[in-house]
Amino acid sequence: MSLEADNFTVESALEAALELQKVLAARTHRRKVMGQDVLVPGQLGEALNLPKTISRLRGKQQRLRDRGLEDFQELWPTLSALTRKRVLDGLGWYDPTELDWEDKRSNRRPVVDPDA
Repeated sequence: MSLEADNFTVESALEAALELQKVLAARTHRRKVMGQDVLVPGQLGEALNLPKTISRLRGKQQRLRDRGLEDFQELWPTLSALTRKRVLDGLGWYDPTELDWEDKRSNRRPVVDPDA
């Protein structure tokens, strides 16, 4: 399941960025605090400036939204394939060509032999 960065619009990039933020925040790390094991949420979203990108994508000025889209398009290819897949799955997006024949979403028509 792949989606090229160039295929994003401001709206779809905002949806994907919000889902990416959820995916990255779901990662937790164990830390020792005063002898106790504590799970802390991942900070990768902040390290990737995701809140700033989301803010730009939500901006009132077209110039800001365009900059946010550029930021997201630069970020998307750097993510691991698994992270991109989790984002797309979370959004419910899929590639119809990768679906099984029996999947109702595939909308494939059977190949008809014209000689038959």
